[in-house]
Amino acid sequence: MPILRAETLRKISEEIFKAYGAPAEEARLVSESLVEANLCGHDSHGVIRIIQYVKAIERGALKPGAEIEIVRETPSSALIRGNWGFGQVVARRAMELAIGKAEENSVSVVCAYDLYHIGRLADYTALAAERGMVGVAMVNSTPTVAPYGGRERLLSTAPISYAFPTGEESMFLLDIATSVCAEGKVRVSLHRGERLPDGLIIDKDGHPSTDPADLYEGGALLPLGGDLVGYKGFGLGLAVEVLAGILSGAGCAYEEGKVGNGVFFEVINIDDFMPVEEFKERIDALIRRIKSSKLRPGFTEILIPGELELRTRRVRRDEGIYIPERTWREITEIAEKRDVRLADILSRGC
Repeated sequence: MPILRAETLRKISEEIFKAYGAPAEEARLVSESLVEANLCGHDSHGVIRIIQYVKAIERGALKPGAEIEIVRETPSSALIRGNWGFGQVVARRAMELAIGKAEENSVSVVCAYDLYHIGRLADYTALAAERGMVGVAMVNSTPTVAPYGGRERLLSTAPISYAFPTGEESMFLLDIATSVCAEGKVRVSLHRGERLPDGLIIDKDGHPSTDPADLYEGGALLPLGGDLVGYKGFGLGLAVEVLAGILSGAGCAYEEGKVGNGVFFEVINIDDFMPVEEFKERIDALIRRIKSSKLRPGFTEILIPGELELRTRRVRRDEGIYIPERTWREITEIAEKRDVRLADILSRGC
């Protein structure tokens, strides 16, 4: 059960991807994205994905170095085909294009299809917020979620993200699945040999389960809100299917042969509505008022979206990142297949 520094993990990831055919710049960008997810406490989108990505490269589902094509374009929109390149590479290009268009045209939308898993949506919406704009992202994928009241896997986890620039306060950065949790969190529990909390998944017969293996044996995740108010998450998930699945041309989760992500990015140029500094001041005021709210019994503070990740990042940057034994074993096996010498990287203490 190793605990590794972020830079060591990044170097390991980078060398593995290069060994499996990724151009150096792509290997660096993808590795930074994965390790950043670990640092922020989202191990479901961290280096555990090395295993998934390498297997996809081996079967030809992920093609490092693929050319990115702009299929359709207007001054305020674009449709991108990723040709099954790394999702992080294609999605970053899509968001940078959306930011540039919003700078000139107030609001922009860029969709993308034929690309692999893009990782955390917060990576992309934060790019817009760092430029003084509002970032919005939605993504669909393969089916893992049952509709409210159903037991078939018909929807994806359909995450959504919003990022807003702030002044003195931490960035307002929302990134959530519209399922009750991300599929990757179930995968992490499986690798750790842990049971799940009640109310996350059902087995293949529709019965509640706490065994993560049941998800991968015909079960399904529940929509956000679970059995009580899951119709809310179900409705949000359907909206993501429309924008990121249908509008992008990537296809809906339930469709036969669905692979990869469908991407919907929107960017709003705040300066075309009000001075961005005024916007930041008002966001700061909103955050401060919310955080000063009277607390319910049992609570010690109110956290704004993105705040917990920022705190976790500080701790893990200093204390290191824990890697489950199974995850580390599988990463080691992948590295050995292409003669990536992990011992040398570890000994250098990168």
